[in-house]
Amino acid sequence: MTDLLVPLQSLKQGNWFKLICGASFQHLPAVRNLTLAYTLAGADCIDVAADPAVIAAAQAGLQAAKTLAKDAQKRGFDYKGNSPFLMVSLNDGEDPHFRKAEFNPNECPKDCPRPCERICPAQAIVFDSIKEDFSGVISEKCYGCGRCIPICPYSIIYTASYVTTPGAIAPLIMSTGVDAVEIHTQVGRLAEFQRLWQAISPWEDRLKVLAISCPDGEGMTDYLRTVYDLIAPLKSALIWQTDGRSMSGDIGDGTTIAAVKLGQKVLAAKLPGYVQLAGGTNSYTVAKLKVMGLLKRAEGDEGAGGATTSSSPSSSPSISGVAYGSYARVLLSPILEKLENKEVSNTNLKATIRLEEDEVLLWQAVELAHFLVSQIKSR
Repeated sequence: MTDLLVPLQSLKQGNWFKLICGASFQHLPAVRNLTLAYTLAGADCIDVAADPAVIAAAQAGLQAAKTLAKDAQKRGFDYKGNSPFLMVSLNDGEDPHFRKAEFNPNECPKDCPRPCERICPAQAIVFDSIKEDFSGVISEKCYGCGRCIPICPYSIIYTASYVTTPGAIAPLIMSTGVDAVEIHTQVGRLAEFQRLWQAISPWEDRLKVLAISCPDGEGMTDYLRTVYDLIAPLKSALIWQTDGRSMSGDIGDGTTIAAVKLGQKVLAAKLPGYVQLAGGTNSYTVAKLKVMGLLKRAEGDEGAGGATTSSSPSSSPSISGVAYGSYARVLLSPILEKLENKEVSNTNLKATIRLEEDEVLLWQAVELAHFLVSQIKSR
């Protein structure tokens, strides 16, 4: 089996693992280091923002991982030097994944307890930070979870959203060596989806995977069938990403229930393609799937054709993979924070320390990432 087929085989066998860096997350050092750690831990796909700088940061992480393959194997990690697929997320309309929080810190009363700063999982809200030399929302770190909005005592936090411009961004992204595309859509946006798909489809033969992410809603399965009719036939593998409870996996074990419930709903629709959970996924997800008997059973190797066609079976009630976003990032945040603090405390070092330049922190990060990846890989 070639390196390029490894992620596709994971889909086929039902042990596909995807890291979601975040459609709005543009903190380049973190993207690079997350990509590096989860690649060494055995991830099949890295999903990043459709931003050339972010894509380049992820690609740098993938290249760094290749140089560490032998070290990873010596330490017991089952990484053979193959690269996970690099995926970019696009949207056809307003979507919580494609927004950032904003506020004017000068409007904050001096006696405000600043609950927004404490609740932010990305540590994107700071006040009088020496490290950042800034107060407010660090835009590149914010990924749009929105938890700061309702908790603000003075209701001065708002969000700025953006929508993918098909004609401008699709050719740019498709020329950067991206392996996969994920389209975020919602029930009732078929015309908008069609416009975006028309911009992407000229490059469809270069893609190894197309993912469709859609939250629940009235008529969702009928909408997904209509979407499938629009994009079929496909040369790439097709994933239906069930976005159960967006950007909530780090809140608690119970958030995974929404992801599993929506996954069951899509499985019941028997759409062609693979079903992959997202939205609220965490360390409890695979255990929940095991108890419910929803993990896809491994099948015999049918070769490249069987692994890459969008008609690969999802008719049996089984999940082919799990994507982890906020939980996967927060899991490694203590390591990445130590790396950032090291940069600040030692001015003799380069402005940005790459994770592989600190061997102790590197393998601590890979160990944590492997804790999550191995749940679906070693079942």
